[in-house]
Amino acid sequence: MKNQSSQQREHAVVIGGSMAGLLASRVLADYYQRVTLVERDSFPAPGENRRGVPQGRHTHGLLASGRRVLDRLFPGLTGELIQHGAVPGDIVRDLTWFIEGGCHVRVPSGLDGVLMSRPFLEGAVRTRVFRIPNLRVRDNCEVAGLIATEDARRVTGVNLAGEELAADLVVDTTGRGSHSPQWLEKLGYARPMEERVEIALAYTTRFFRRNPADAGGPAGVLMPPTPRGKRGGVMLAQEGNRWTVTLTSHFCQAAPGDLAGFIEFARNLPAPYIHDVISNAEPLGDPASARFAANLRRRYEMLDRFPEGYLVFGDAISSFNPIYGQGMSVAAMESEQMAASLAEGDADLAKRFFRRAAKVIDIPWSIAAGNDLRMPETTGPRNTSLKLINWYVGKLHKAAHSDAVAALAFHQVANLLAAPPSLMHPKVAARVLWRNIVPRAKPHEGERQLSVAASN
Repeated sequence: MKNQSSQQREHAVVIGGSMAGLLASRVLADYYQRVTLVERDSFPAPGENRRGVPQGRHTHGLLASGRRVLDRLFPGLTGELIQHGAVPGDIVRDLTWFIEGGCHVRVPSGLDGVLMSRPFLEGAVRTRVFRIPNLRVRDNCEVAGLIATEDARRVTGVNLAGEELAADLVVDTTGRGSHSPQWLEKLGYARPMEERVEIALAYTTRFFRRNPADAGGPAGVLMPPTPRGKRGGVMLAQEGNRWTVTLTSHFCQAAPGDLAGFIEFARNLPAPYIHDVISNAEPLGDPASARFAANLRRRYEMLDRFPEGYLVFGDAISSFNPIYGQGMSVAAMESEQMAASLAEGDADLAKRFFRRAAKVIDIPWSIAAGNDLRMPETTGPRNTSLKLINWYVGKLHKAAHSDAVAALAFHQVANLLAAPPSLMHPKVAARVLWRNIVPRAKPHEGERQLSVAASN
């Protein structure tokens, strides 16, 4: 149902048909009489990877926070995804998290997750968005620049290779490679300040058959890289009885794409769980490799001047180390902040939205950048406070090997449902201190398995 104010808001244009663009279009359709989604590539059939999304061939995660937003925007979406093959599960109880030398205790958390490939999720969302009556889609159409008033105080549309498309609002959702900084500069505005944390991440992904024996165990394994080893891996169940396996490395050689080299790389991860599965599994399809140079954040909220009728959204504002699986969930949370900003009216829309978006971004940025800065090779700002926090979080992970309170506190933050300071709550801090002082009577099951593997 359209918002009453949509009577005065005639036309919005969204640049980019990614998940961020789809979410922005969904929200704008409630506030504008017409919405046009402009995409430079052609849209594939649901479930197929879009040419402009090379990341779609790699492992993706939808955090509990993102899933909840998607279900609010698209009622019944989770049930539909599961019906068509997505794998449901409790993010704590049904996944193996190997961090700081052991596995987090697996307990019910209420953090319900849905495991699936990026094309599968994006296809389902795109199908729903394309059904919106006041939405028009123009694919195979590239935006060459912005159109603005003579004094450049307001953006009035976009230039489509010579064709002018007028709009009351233009939203850039074109991702990390956004041209917004250059377009703003051409209109006489300052570029936003950029923050970068250089991580030199390389990763390779392969798919494998998930057999019934695998299905009886965890729905996935997550093994972040360590400052010493700099290698990590993630293996998640997917639709179609598949595993997606992504092996990562920081500041060192990437995992090979060939099957033998890929399996051997997995052998040298901090724990054997991924290697034990894929060394006996049927490979599916070809490998995909990628590099990610740095976490990037553009501080639009700090600009003194910004044109009316224009917003920047999603990865075009900030993009994170993909191993944390935050991107889609952050875009979903930003979409709710866009709706809240539009509901308050058009005055200072950009300023209000960017401030709200910055608050959404603060938490995942502190998680991604802070953890990446544990590696001495990572380039970025460090201070004594960060070192203390990283030391404490390391102790929290050790406590989480046997303590449910510590484990749940971490996963609430990791799923963007609680702020990082909640990890310092006296109830949590006391458990962290106690578990690190008092040794356990016996090692965690995961550590026993690791010890056996290491001795063979």
